[in-house]
Amino acid sequence: MKSNDNRMTAAGATEEDLTLDTTLRPASLADYVGQESVKGNLQIAIDAAKGRGEGLDHLLLYGPPGLGKTSLAYIIAREMGVNIRITAGPAIERQGDLVGLLTDLGARDVLFIDEIHRLSRVAEEVLYPAMEDYHVDIITGQGASARSMRFQLNRFTLIGATTRAGLLSSPLRDRFGASFRLDFYTAEELATIVRRSASILNVKIDESGAEEIARRARGTPRVANRLLRRVRDFAQVCAQGLISKDVADQALQKLEVDDRGFDKMDRDILLTIIDKFSGGPVGLDTLAAAVGEESDTIEDVYEPYLIKEGFLNRTPRGRIATPLALSHLGRTGRSQLTQGKLFERT
Repeated sequence: MKSNDNRMTAAGATEEDLTLDTTLRPASLADYVGQESVKGNLQIAIDAAKGRGEGLDHLLLYGPPGLGKTSLAYIIAREMGVNIRITAGPAIERQGDLVGLLTDLGARDVLFIDEIHRLSRVAEEVLYPAMEDYHVDIITGQGASARSMRFQLNRFTLIGATTRAGLLSSPLRDRFGASFRLDFYTAEELATIVRRSASILNVKIDESGAEEIARRARGTPRVANRLLRRVRDFAQVCAQGLISKDVADQALQKLEVDDRGFDKMDRDILLTIIDKFSGGPVGLDTLAAAVGEESDTIEDVYEPYLIKEGFLNRTPRGRIATPLALSHLGRTGRSQLTQGKLFERT
């Protein structure tokens, strides 16, 4: 779904991303790059369900944003030969909204709910009997005149996607037949995605240019495709349209994306921990106030990649910048007090 985060390296989808996603989205599991374990298990499940003439079990896809959960949902529906309906948890405000979606589904159709952890309690309770027994009950009227109406549903497949699987209630999570975690991509996988996207967009790029963009894409295909589009603009104006390693480097420096894929806010978070809080530990709320960002945004958007790359540690006492962060940001000459605290807490 659309993100309000307009950073160049944001994993959430912007309006431009949503417009081009349809063009760049892979059409089959064979075209889908990366997530080999997830693809293998899904292929078995799809082949088995088609062999039995049944729909798929309900599936939960979780992991950081921008890794291809929506693309997988489209591919699953295409491979099963059924229709797909797309919605998001925050968009389902009333019980009737969800009932309308469910009753409109054909046999074995897919209902994809993005950000499913943000479903309202009322909507979630409608899903329980729908997922388990394929019916929904609606109460009409009030008091003594209240009546229950049951709507029988076609057997459908619910695919839920979330960046925060821990926020799903146990009753909802337990009703999914299988759960798959999507992990960050390797630089090699992202380079393959960049070359494929460049071919679709008719962008001239050499091997080194694709690798340079992939290296700075934070392990996220959506970021890789966004950086490709911005580097394409630079190459068109300043480099006769060919993206090489040097051209990609110059363009990304202008966009303030460094050689580790960090943007200004990533660096601000690390520098705040190092310079203002002696390397940490510092509490999440305190850190958020110091950098002028919301706590949830730091936790969901910035931290996962910083932690994965080894620049930040999350401890019970707070966030700590690692020696790797000190080195990357040129703070290796900090006081022994800072160094001691960093090594003591890690």
